[in-house]
Amino acid sequence: MRRRLLAAAAVIATVLAISAAPALAQEGNEVVAEPLTADAVQVALDNIWVLIAAVLVIFMQAGFALVEAGLTRAKSVANIMMKNLMDFCVGVLAFAAVGFAIAFGTGNDLFGTSGWFLDSAEFTKNYLAESTLSLPTFFIFQVAFAATAATIVSGAMAERTKFKSYFVYSFLITALVYPVVVHWTWGGGWLANLDTPYIDFAGSSIVHMVGGIAALVGAAYLGPRIGKYGPDGKPRAIPGHSIPFAIIGVFILFIGWFGFNPGSQLAADGVVPAVAVTTLIAGAAGGVAAMAAIWLKTGKPDVAMTGNGVLAGLVGITAGTAHVNNWGAVAIGAIAGGIVVAAVLFFDRVRIDDPVGAVSVHGVCGAFGALAVGLFATTDGSPLGADSVDGLFYGGGASQLATQAIGVVAIAAFVAVTMVIVFGGIKLVLGLRVPEEEELAGLDVAEHGAPGYGPDVLGGSGIGDFSLVGVPVPAGK
Repeated sequence: MRRRLLAAAAVIATVLAISAAPALAQEGNEVVAEPLTADAVQVALDNIWVLIAAVLVIFMQAGFALVEAGLTRAKSVANIMMKNLMDFCVGVLAFAAVGFAIAFGTGNDLFGTSGWFLDSAEFTKNYLAESTLSLPTFFIFQVAFAATAATIVSGAMAERTKFKSYFVYSFLITALVYPVVVHWTWGGGWLANLDTPYIDFAGSSIVHMVGGIAALVGAAYLGPRIGKYGPDGKPRAIPGHSIPFAIIGVFILFIGWFGFNPGSQLAADGVVPAVAVTTLIAGAAGGVAAMAAIWLKTGKPDVAMTGNGVLAGLVGITAGTAHVNNWGAVAIGAIAGGIVVAAVLFFDRVRIDDPVGAVSVHGVCGAFGALAVGLFATTDGSPLGADSVDGLFYGGGASQLATQAIGVVAIAAFVAVTMVIVFGGIKLVLGLRVPEEEELAGLDVAEHGAPGYGPDVLGGSGIGDFSLVGVPVPAGK
C-alpha cells in the first residue's frame, strides 16, 4: 500500500512539474523558455478533448457496421463490412481533397472555394475561426462526421447493391453533397446568416438527415429485396442473422455519441458534461418509448425496434443537445422513439425496403430533431444557458421554428435532388443492383470473392423466408 501511495504521489508531482514548466519556443537558432499561461493550457486541453471526441465518432463506424450486419442476412455480411470500411477510407480522402474546402473554405453563401487539399489557411467565419482548435484537430473531427453521413446509406441499400456503384456514391456524397450542406450551416453560409440563424448543434439534419434522405433515394432506386413482398403485396419480415451484433452495435453507437454531441462544443469546458447528460437521457427515452410503441402494436417488445428507438432518440437530440434542458431532452427522445416505429411501418407499406430502418432513424428523426430546437430550446437550464435561445414552448415565439423549418426543407430538397442525379447517373453508367442470382446467393462471393462466414456457419438452418446461403425455402418453415 505504501509503495502504491508513493507511486501515486510521484505521478502527481510529475504532472504538477510539467504544468509549471515553461513552454519552449524557437527564435532563430535558439530555443528560449516562455511561461506556460492558463490560455495555453486551455488551448491544449481543447485540442486534446476534441481529438478524443473525434476518435469516439470514428469508433461509431464499427457500431454502424455491426447494426447493419446484425439486421441483415449472413450471406452478405462481408459486403456490408466492406462498404462500411470504404465509407470511412474513401470518405477521409475525398473530404481531405475537396470536401473540407467546400464546407469551410472562404467562398460565398453556398459553398467554399479555397483550402483544397488542406493547403489554405483562409476559412470563413465559422467554428474554426472562432475556436482554439488547430486545423488538423478540426479536420479530423469534421471528417469523422462526413464519414458518418455517408455510411448511413449502406443499411438502406443492403443485400442488393453493386459494390463498385456504392463506392462511387460514397466518394461523391463525401466530396460534394454533404460539404455543401455543412457550408450553409457550420461553414457560415446562408442558413447561418439568416436574421434568426439556423441551429443544429451537432448534426441532426446536417449529418443524419442528409444520410437519411440519400438512403431513401438509394432504396427507392433499387427497389425491394427479392421476397420482401408476398404475392398479395404485403411486406414480409426478413429477419437479420444476429440480434447480438445489432445490439452491440447500438451500444457502440451510444458510446460514440458522447464524442458526437459533447465534442461539438469544440472546447473542453463546462458545457461538455451537460451536453453529455441531455444526450444520455434522450437516447434512453427513445429506447423505452420505441419498446412501448412496438409492444402495443404487436404484443411483443421487439429487440431490433427497441435498438432503433435508442438511435432515434440520439439522432433527435443531436441538433438541440446544448439548447434544451433535461426535461426537453426526455421529451425529444421519447417522441423520436415513437416516430421511428411509425416511420418504419410506413416505409414498409409504401415498398421502400430499408433493412435496418436507416431512413426512419436518421432521415425522419433527423428532421424532427432539427424542428424540435424551435420548440424546446430554452435559455433556462440548457447547457448553453443564456447563450441559447427560447423556442415556441418557452415563450420565444415561432421565429426559430420557422428558421428550422426553412433549413430542414432546403437541406432535404437539395440532398434529394442531388442524390437523384447521383444514383440515376450511377444506374445508367455502372448499374446499381446486382443480378437476381447473385442477390439470392448473397453478395459476399460474387462481389468480394469469399464468404464472410465459413461453410460451417453458412451451412446451418434457414432464416426467415430465405436460408443463409440464399436458397428459397417455404414461408413459415
